[in-house]
Amino acid sequence: MSVDPSLILVASLLRRGSSLNGLSSALTVLALALGFYGVLMASATLAYSLSMALLVLLGLVQKFYAMRVALDADLFEAMANAGDALPEKTRQLDDALATYVGVPAELSGRTWIDRSRGALKLLRRQVMLCAAQWLVALLCLIALTFQS
Repeated sequence: MSVDPSLILVASLLRRGSSLNGLSSALTVLALALGFYGVLMASATLAYSLSMALLVLLGLVQKFYAMRVALDADLFEAMANAGDALPEKTRQLDDALATYVGVPAELSGRTWIDRSRGALKLLRRQVMLCAAQWLVALLCLIALTFQS
């Protein structure tokens, strides 16, 4: 049974999303804690509350992409090990995605190159959301420094 190196490569790249998810989760929890602290101490300004809410919102959207990327990483790894059975396993995967996830039938039968591009596009979105979240956090820190 042969292993498809391109599918292994895509799976490996997609697994990097797990590290991003960890960074984003830490910042999301911190933003929640700081947001609640500001509300409880009645010291939160509107800008502060909105900043914390934006950090949490970006974190939650990033979490959605992280779950999708992790699912794709698992699927690509499984398909990379399918060897000569890849066409049959692909058909079974398309049937399962249509049945359980509601993927439209017209998306079945896509090439693995198209699937790879789509999965890597999700990873890029996850990276952008994580970067935006950290940029907002950095801007908040800078604003706090000049506010004092």
